Amino acid sequence: AQAKPETLVKQRQAAMTLQGKYWGPLGGMAQGKAPYDATIVARNAGYLEVLSKLPWDGFNANTQGEKSAALPEVWKDAAGFKAAQDNLQSEVVKLVAATKGGDETAIKAQLGAVGKTCGGCHEKFRQKQ
Repeated sequence: AQAKPETLVKQRQAAMTLQGKYWGPLGGMAQGKAPYDATIVARNAGYLEVLSKLPWDGFNANTQGEKSAALPEVWKDAAGFKAAQDNLQSEVVKLVAATKGGDETAIKAQLGAVGKTCGGCHEKFRQKQ
């Protein structure tokens, strides 16, 4: 049986909330607002690699009428939205790889790339919060 639209919205919102939780400290480190901690970066990057795959099937067309921050562009520009998803996943994979190299400068550069990817998707596909 197909999940109810409200369940799908809760699923994607939960996944995005967790992405925000594990991204927050990384963004702070990338901006120099928090001290760099390689252990936290590696752990959170690993979590984000999994989390970056979770919300997307919750954006089913039958959820369009549900209350959420998703803009109509999610469905009007499905190819662009899919490209944004793929881009996020790709950038997070690169972040995980960078953490294994241990080069703080390279890691911070990749943190910036991940942050830019998140922001770009939010700019086009999410209501201003």
